[in-house]
Amino acid sequence: MPLGRLFRRWAAGLALAAAAALPASAATLDTVKQRGSLVCGVSQGLAGFSDRSGGAWTGFDVDFCKAVAAAVLGDPAKVTYVPLSATERFEALAAGRIDLLSRNSTWTLEREAGLKLLFAGITFHDGQGFMVLRRPAVVSALELDGVPVCVQEGTTSALNVADFFRANSMRLTLHTLPTSAEALAALEAGRCDVLTTDQSALFAERLKLSKPAEAVILPDVVSKEPLGPVVRADDVAWFNIVKWVAHGLVNAEELGISTATADEAMRSAKPNVRRFVGAEGDLGVKLGLDNAFAIRAVRAVGNYAEIYERNVGAGSLLAIPRGMNQLWSMGGILYAPPLR
Repeated sequence: MPLGRLFRRWAAGLALAAAAALPASAATLDTVKQRGSLVCGVSQGLAGFSDRSGGAWTGFDVDFCKAVAAAVLGDPAKVTYVPLSATERFEALAAGRIDLLSRNSTWTLEREAGLKLLFAGITFHDGQGFMVLRRPAVVSALELDGVPVCVQEGTTSALNVADFFRANSMRLTLHTLPTSAEALAALEAGRCDVLTTDQSALFAERLKLSKPAEAVILPDVVSKEPLGPVVRADDVAWFNIVKWVAHGLVNAEELGISTATADEAMRSAKPNVRRFVGAEGDLGVKLGLDNAFAIRAVRAVGNYAEIYERNVGAGSLLAIPRGMNQLWSMGGILYAPPLR
């Protein structure tokens, strides 16, 4: 056999072997379009984030599902919500039962590298805190030595609380419960006097108590809890779509593009705004979408500030100060790469 033909056969075989070794693309975008709806994993009920107490799903994480559906399908209503517990959320995503996980989940190395998942950015900067009941004299987490603490299993909170008590040479009496509802019920029933989880969740859980005013959220923050949407690691194209929808909501706030100014933005001569609304740049096409994907998301749910204030901010029942979740230009750490 001529040497050239032998080399070509060898190269072709090598290419096939390399392709076989790579994980197959999940082609999630095609699946979502063919189905005509986005399957989005959310919590089993957390006020301000993903809650169905009023009949329809509402909340910060729910609005992100709607934003992705608007960007991809043109309709924020085309979402099927799947409530998931902390222990089952990542398995449901890995198994393909949901297209996207938007469920107050902390970004960690173990979850990305160990579970073969990808976090598409940070949509809420949080930290773990403590809510105290029946102990009015306690004003600091350093006073919780030996006090019974409740936590939900399958969360970073269970690991963080153990680290905090050990680092401060404190005795930990821990009660681990399967769900957040059971952890809160145990607190109210007196099995523990402290509930620990993300501070944002503590604001939500306090509203469920029979006497919310008697519960105090301590000022201590003992961890970093960067929360954000999660996708499978086998589909980078879908990862990029979800990531840039998230970035788009933040950029919209920076650019002053909101539900109230969307029509005005369409007529803008500013280069950054024109790229955002799809008037130039073909940015959406590069993602496999049309160029109006970002402005559609904003028309559906608003920019980041609108989503925050409506669900968890000063105008909501939770009234959580924006703090770190303020724009970088306004004293916070919220920062998104530019759409260009």
